[in-house]
Parts: sequence; structure tokens; C-alpha cells
Amino acid sequence: VLRPTLIRIGGRVYRKNLVQEQAYQHEEEEEDFCAGPGDCADEPCDAFVVEETEKGFQCRVEVPSPLYKYIIGKKGETKKRLETETRTSISIPKPGVEGEIVITGQHRSGVISARTRIDVLLDSFRKKQPFTHFLSFALNQPAIQEKFLQFKEEVLEKCSKDHGVSSSLFQNPAKLHLTLGTLVLLNEQEIQKACDLLQRCKEDFVDQITGGKPLTVEVAGVEYMNDDPAVTDVLYAKVHMKDGSDRLQVIADQLVERFVASGLMLKEWDRVKLHATVMNTLFRKDPSAEERNNTMTGKSSFKERESFNGRNILKLFENFYFGEVQLDSVRLSQRFSSDASGYYATSGQL
Repeated sequence: VLRPTLIRIGGRVYRKNLVQEQAYQHEEEEEDFCAGPGDCADEPCDAFVVEETEKGFQCRVEVPSPLYKYIIGKKGETKKRLETETRTSISIPKPGVEGEIVITGQHRSGVISARTRIDVLLDSFRKKQPFTHFLSFALNQPAIQEKFLQFKEEVLEKCSKDHGVSSSLFQNPAKLHLTLGTLVLLNEQEIQKACDLLQRCKEDFVDQITGGKPLTVEVAGVEYMNDDPAVTDVLYAKVHMKDGSDRLQVIADQLVERFVASGLMLKEWDRVKLHATVMNTLFRKDPSAEERNNTMTGKSSFKERESFNGRNILKLFENFYFGEVQLDSVRLSQRFSSDASGYYATSGQL
């Protein structure tokens, strides 16, 4: 009781009180979420903005329209349950219309309880959304693309008889990149918030670390993601600073730290694993696939992937040199998109 578990949601911290948990029932499309009365015991550790009105109290919640359905539930059941149990009225904009959910009630405690439960619901379902954007460094300079195509040609020439190895595994050379972290941005306001934060990071620490100059990195050697090289799903090229410093790692870690603190990104690792994917079994079915840092989100799963035997590739191309790159901007890249160069469309950059 004296040291309750703290839950961070969207930059706000909640105290999780000890209550008997009730099972959640996930209906088709996961649109109905049974939040039991015990959820009211989650209390915000920092105050909501609750306004006093002539009829009582109200609280406004900014929610992207794709998430409305999770508050409404199947046949409106989730919304009705929330209203009944917290003695509030919850007004939700029409589907597809961006706006605020407004909670009103005669008692401040009821409005706060409804707001807390809505935040917990939204956090739960946001985690189930496929990511829409990611922070990246582009590695698709012509010289790197040329060396990558040489790598692909030599791998297919020397290792095509190894189990699972085929041309469909290789990354599109125009989309070669370093992923720093993934984001779920569900409307223009969230995209703008991410762009603004990226700009603040540039002013707060990126320019100081880089001295306003591009970072020179080398892309060399290959490594695999999982435990057994004979059962490989992702093969990546290693990236390091040419001057031997850790400046790229420091920038990557600090960017992710800031985005996690803002609630725009989920914390997945203690440190960002700097890597450029060159082969991925997800590409077999979807050449535009993009790996989440450590989890798969969506309908596909690792079980559906046909792994490949990467032992010979790792042995033969352990020190393959892809080239040298000048990194001059971090981009907020849009998943499943392309710009004129063939790289991912950019929503913002520093």
C-alpha cells in the first residue's frame, strides 16, 4: 500500500491500487472492453484539468478518432457501463470526426474516475495498434545502394541453396535505413506533436552533440537478431561512427528517451540497437514490411514466417563493407509510403 505500482500513460502517472482483478472479455474486433468496478481504484497521481460548470464538473480528453470505438464498445456497451459506474455522461464525436471526448458529472470524483478509466482503456488499445511512423536515419545514398545490390548478388550466388534463402528476403535498396523507434500516430495533431518534439530535441541536445555537422558513419559487417543463425528471421548490417565515438548512440538513446517521456513512444529497450535491416523474412509476403523494434503488432505473427539458414551468409559476409555515410537528419518516416527518391515519405525531420 505504501509503495503502489506506478503506471505511466501519455506522460501522466497513475497509482495502481491493489484490487481484485476481473477478467477482460475481448469481443470481435476487440471493440468491447469490460472494465470492472475495480478499475475505479486507479487514481491519477497528478491532477486532471477538471472544470467546474453550472451543472457540476467536466473534463475534456483529446482522443484520435480511430480510438473512439474502444470507448463506445459493441452496441455502446462500454460507454454505457462507464457512465453508469462513474455516474457521468460521456460525449463522443461522430466516427471519423476529430474532436474531444467530454465527460460531465455532478461529482468531481466521478468525472476523474471516468477520465482515469478512459485513459487506461485507450492506453491498452493503443498498444494493439500497428505502428504508423518511425524515427529513422536514411542509409539509401547511391554508393550504399550499389554495395547493397552487390551484397545481394553475392549472397544469392553463394548461398541460394541454403534453406529459405531467396531474393524475396532482401530490403528494397531505396529504403535502407536505421530505425530508432516506432510510433503510433493516429491523427494530424499527434503527427504535429511528434514533429514539434523532434525540433525541440534538435535545439536541446542534437546540435550540441553534432556541432551542427553531419555524422560520418560506416556500415560494415552483418549480424542476426535471434539466438540460432540456422533459424534466422532478420539479418542486419552493423553501423558505427567512423571516429570511434558513441555520438550516434547517444543521440539515438536521448531521442527515444524524450519520445517515451512524452507518451508518443513505448519503451522497448534500455538502449537503441543501431542496425540496418538487409534481409527479413517478413519481406517474403510484404516487401514494404517494417519490423517493430521488439514486438510484432497486427494480424501477422512470427509463426507465419519462414526462417532461413544464415550460417553461411554470416561466415562469408561477416566483414562485408557497405560503405560510408553522412547522416545529417533524423526523419519522422511514414510506414507503407514512398517519396520521389523511393525512401519513406517524411512527416517531419531535424
